[in-house]
Amino acid sequence: MKTIKFLMATALFLLSFNLVNAQSVTEVFAVSGNCGMCKSRIEAAAKEAGATAAAWDTDSKKLKVSFDANATSLSKIQEKVASVGHDNAGFKASDEVYNKLHGCCKYDRTSAEQTMTATSCCKDGKCKDGSCKNTSKDCCQNGTCDKKGKKGKACCENCKKS
Repeated sequence: MKTIKFLMATALFLLSFNLVNAQSVTEVFAVSGNCGMCKSRIEAAAKEAGATAAAWDTDSKKLKVSFDANATSLSKIQEKVASVGHDNAGFKASDEVYNKLHGCCKYDRTSAEQTMTATSCCKDGKCKDGSCKNTSKDCCQNGTCDKKGKKGKACCENCKKS
């Protein structure tokens, strides 16, 4: 009986330890798209890249993702979304993948790029010129800011503040 209680206590301790170590992060970023098919594709790609939750709003063109920072990164999620044809705040989809999208999913890439440029200091996982005070040192590392030890926050937020 004591052995069973000991094993149960140990199992509960290990479970609670794992829950405490999980670093859940929620981020919102712009993603280009048009319709319900885009929504399904964008959300599926985000989840495939490790997001525990993903919700793309067709009106605001914003994707809200939650993920465990120990398992994936914002950059990996953005890169995966771009790999299925959707330009976003971190990465641009290849022309080849974009051209394979269904006709109703082909968003205006010129206006999308202008929107992304206006809302993001990152492009292809890198800080764009002038977005950081010290542009000689790229502060984006895997989609997160590595400047002044502020890991875990979107590099765009920290570049604008630094």
